[in-house]
Amino acid sequence: MSSSKRPLLVSAGLAALVIGLSGSQLPAAAALPARAPAAAPGGGVRDVVFAVHGGAGSLPRGSLTPEQEKAYRDGLAKALRTGYGLIKDGRPALDAVEKAVNVLEDDPLFNAGKGAVFNTDAEQELDASIMNGKDQRSGAVAGVHHTKNPISLARLVMEKSPHVFLAGKGADEFALRNGVPYTTQDYFWTQRRWDQLMAAKGNPSARQSEVGGTVGAIALDGSRNVAAATSTGGLTNKEVGRVGDSPVIGAGTYANNRTLAISCTGTGEVFIRGVAAHDVSALMEYAHLPVTKAAATVVNQKITALGATGGVIALDGRGTLATPHSTKGIINGYVTKDGEIVTRLYDDETPAE
Repeated sequence: MSSSKRPLLVSAGLAALVIGLSGSQLPAAAALPARAPAAAPGGGVRDVVFAVHGGAGSLPRGSLTPEQEKAYRDGLAKALRTGYGLIKDGRPALDAVEKAVNVLEDDPLFNAGKGAVFNTDAEQELDASIMNGKDQRSGAVAGVHHTKNPISLARLVMEKSPHVFLAGKGADEFALRNGVPYTTQDYFWTQRRWDQLMAAKGNPSARQSEVGGTVGAIALDGSRNVAAATSTGGLTNKEVGRVGDSPVIGAGTYANNRTLAISCTGTGEVFIRGVAAHDVSALMEYAHLPVTKAAATVVNQKITALGATGGVIALDGRGTLATPHSTKGIINGYVTKDGEIVTRLYDDETPAE
């Protein structure tokens, strides 16, 4: 069945790994039996307060070694614990999404910060955006070269400047003027991303398929405020100066207390053309669709019709999480209000929304 025709239901056979808040991962022999998360009416997962993603894509079970699987799950779980811990302590959703994305930016497994891919000139150009649902304040940066955590720079733009969006040299200079440590490009270098660049240059027409993509976080705090954040290194071998949807408010990131918090991942050019993140919010606000239906409509109909693939994580003010995707899966995880942490890597762990 194609993704665009999948019903908005949570698979009863969801095989998700549940991790305790202590941070220790259950050994394979003690893994809990497969079970579905609490389903919300119309699909999705209910009672969620925090969620993250690590990119859209297909990961068939068995495609990772046990060591690789543990590393990816540990990375997602660390980000989830970080965000949930702040929410539990009464901190605002905006703090939670920033700090959780910091965790993923510092993890070389993901295409953001330390693990960012190379552009065609063998450099990293980093993009990020953050948005507060309470007042729609936003901050974004694009083409950043010398900032370790671009999501924090995006928040700094929101809070310390009269602007929403800074790019390139101006964004890096703004960072220095505001006390952000200068990070040399060699910090971002990883062998895996270098190998991917060499492979892309050897066959520029080949589509790169890899685990560990754009990262994002969404949150619902104790005051019922939502926030969203997205960070990325973009595309392997991208043109210098290319900007995708991740730093574009309304395309890759959006938050509005009246509707939802959402972070997108996929073919950025098409998510920009489709104004994807805001379109989901608009369907909720004006057409009164539930978050599951609104998100699935944009991802599986509009974005697909424009010739692209991708996915989103979307959380409404009632704690319903939707994760529709037109790829076979989306790397993601979430925390329920009672502290249960779930991470999802494989095709068969993702609800068919």
